[in-house]
Amino acid sequence: MSLQRVASLETFVNVPTEGRRSRRGSVSSVAASERARKLTFNPLPESWNPVFDDHEADQLARTRGAFEVPQWKRILQVVVMVVICLFSAGIVFGYAALKPVLKREGAYQDMCYGEDTCVEIHLNLMFTVAAVATNVAALPVGAILDHYGPRVCGITGALFLSIGALSISFAKTLPFDAFLLGYLFLALGGPFTYISSFQLSNAFPRHSGLILALLTGAFDASSALFLIYRIIYLKSEGAFGHHKFFLGYLVVPAVILVVQLTILPKRSYKTMGEMIEEYEAPPFGDASAVANVVNADDQVDEQTALLREEQREHHESVIHDIEDLLGSDEADKDKQAQREEAKNEKSGVWGVMHNNTALEQIRSPWFVLICLFTVVQMTRINYFVATIRPQYEAIFGSTEKAIEINNFFDLALPLGGIISIPFIGAILDHTSTVAVLSTLVVAATTIGILGVLPYEWAAYANIVLFVLYRPFYYTAVSDYSAKVFGFRTFGTVYGTIICLSGLFNFSQSALDYLFHRTFRGNPVPVNLLLLSLGLVIGICLVGYVTLKARSLSMKRAAGYGHGEY
Repeated sequence: MSLQRVASLETFVNVPTEGRRSRRGSVSSVAASERARKLTFNPLPESWNPVFDDHEADQLARTRGAFEVPQWKRILQVVVMVVICLFSAGIVFGYAALKPVLKREGAYQDMCYGEDTCVEIHLNLMFTVAAVATNVAALPVGAILDHYGPRVCGITGALFLSIGALSISFAKTLPFDAFLLGYLFLALGGPFTYISSFQLSNAFPRHSGLILALLTGAFDASSALFLIYRIIYLKSEGAFGHHKFFLGYLVVPAVILVVQLTILPKRSYKTMGEMIEEYEAPPFGDASAVANVVNADDQVDEQTALLREEQREHHESVIHDIEDLLGSDEADKDKQAQREEAKNEKSGVWGVMHNNTALEQIRSPWFVLICLFTVVQMTRINYFVATIRPQYEAIFGSTEKAIEINNFFDLALPLGGIISIPFIGAILDHTSTVAVLSTLVVAATTIGILGVLPYEWAAYANIVLFVLYRPFYYTAVSDYSAKVFGFRTFGTVYGTIICLSGLFNFSQSALDYLFHRTFRGNPVPVNLLLLSLGLVIGICLVGYVTLKARSLSMKRAAGYGHGEY
C-alpha cells in the first residue's frame, strides 16, 4: 500500500466567497477559473457530518498561514518530518526482510510445534492484518486530522508505534499473540504519522510537489528499515535479536513525541485557496460593513481612526506576506494555468463525473471497475511481498536461490519507489487515462507471467518490474479518482476504494491455504488465478474507459457538458 501524488484522503470543499471581490490581480488570478478551495482530510462528505457547519465556521481558527512562521522553522519542520517518515511511515512493508529473522527467533514455534507451514501461515496473517489496517486506518486518520490537527495525529502515531514495538519485543513472554498485535500497532502508527505530514506541503506552496515527493520517497524507503536490521542481525550471528531491536526502536516514537511538542506545527498550514480567500477579504469585513464605515466617516473619533489605520496596515502586511509566499509573476501563473488545462484535456476523461454526487459516483461503472481492479492488484501486491521466498523456493527447488532473490527484492523494493517518483508524475501528466490504464494492465499481466516462469532471469525481471509497478499503480489509482470523480468527493470515493481493497486483503489467508495446503506448496495455480482475474477485470476497465472517453470527446466537440456515465 502507498499513498501517493494526490495526498491521501483529500477532499476539497467550497469556501464561500459572496460579497468578496479581488482588490488586486496578482494572487487572485490563480483562482480565476476555479472556486476557492479548502483542504480537508475528512473522507466523509459534508452532508454526512452533522456538525459540519460548526467545523467550517472555525476551520480558519484551526489553520495558520505559512507566512506566520519563520522560513527557517518551516524548512526544519519539513526536514524533520521526512526523517520521521523514513523510520515510521511504511516500515511494515519491509515484512519480507523481517520474516526470516522472526522465523529464526522462534516466532510461533510454541503454537505450531515446529511445523514450518504453520509458522509461515501465522506470520503471513500477521502481515495481512497489518496491510489491511494500513489501508482502513486512512479513513479515521483523515477525520481526526481535520478535527484535532496534525499534532494530535502525530502523538497518536507515536503511541501506536510504542505499543507495537513493546508488544513484539516481549511477544514470547506475553499470554496472547503479541506478534500479530504488535505488528498491527506498527501498521496503525504509520498512517497517523504519514498522512498528518501532508499538510506541510502548504508550508511552501510553490514547492508543494517537491515536498510531497520527499514524503512519498521517505514512505517507500522506510521499508528498508527491516532490511538494515536483518543485515545487522546476521552480522551479529543472532546476538541482536528482535527483543533488543524493538526495544531500541522505542527511540523513534520518543523522538516523534518530542518534535511534535516542540518543532512541528500544532495546526495545519492553510492551503493556497484559503490564503487567497484571506487575501481577497476586505480589511473591515464584508461589503456591507465597508459601506457602513464609509458612510459614517464624518462621525469617526480619533481613536476609531487610529484603529482603522492599524487594521489597514495589518491587512496590507498580510497581503504582502502572502504575495511573497505564493509569488506574483503573472506570466508564470498564466503558464501554470495553461499547463493544467492542457493536462486535463490530455487525460480524455477529466471532469466526466465531477457534477455527480458521491453516491452516484460509487454506483457507476467508473467506480465499480477501478475498485475491482484495485482489489485484485492490491491483493496480488501484498501476497507477493508476503510469500516471495517460499514461492521461489518451490519454483527453483533451491533455498539458496530463493534467499538470493529475496535479498535482491528487499533492496529493490524501497529503491524502486524512490527512483520511480519523478517518472510517474511525468507519465500521468502527459498521457491519457486510457493509456495509463492500459499500461497498468499490460504491466500486471507481464508480472504475472514472469512470476510463474522457472528461470532466474524471469525472477529478477519480475522483481524489477514489480517494484516499479507498485508505486505507479497506487499513484495512478489516486490520479484516476481525482480526474474522473473530482476533488469535491475525492476523500469519500478514493477512501472507499482503498478501504474496500484493504478489507479484501484478508483473502490472502485463503490464498495462503491454497498455496501451502491445497496445492502442496505449488505457487503457480494461485498466481495464475490472480493473473486471470486481473486481466479480465483490466480489459473490462480499459474497454469501458476507452468507449466513454470517445463519447465524451464527441460530446465536448458538440458543446455538451459533463456528468454522463
